[in-house]
Amino acid sequence: MDGHDALTRLLVVYPWTQRYFSSFGNLTNVSTISGNTMVKAHGKKVLPAVGTAIHHLDDVKGHLKALSKAHWIFIIYLQHLADVLVVVLASKSGSAFTPQVQAVWEKFNAVLVAALSHGYF
Repeated sequence: MDGHDALTRLLVVYPWTQRYFSSFGNLTNVSTISGNTMVKAHGKKVLPAVGTAIHHLDDVKGHLKALSKAHWIFIIYLQHLADVLVVVLASKSGSAFTPQVQAVWEKFNAVLVAALSHGYF
């Protein structure tokens, strides 16, 4: 899986999030979004950020502080991204994505969203 899948799904399922990507050009439909080179490039940054959080569970907020400041967006949109990450992971993992695995990802995503929104308050 790459972040491109998750970012594409975010922009398609929650089209109002496209306003944060207005500099990316044409995002009018699924094919233009999935084929957009800027969406692909930005998508490659999504999972490394998640990986950073996974590798620094002792201080997720500290390690994502700069990212939090750079992405000053509504918390609900961060939750939408977390939700689509779970959907994409499930679709790529098949039967290995058990209810227990989903529960772990849901808990981790709560930490991730809290860390990314930490600088807002």
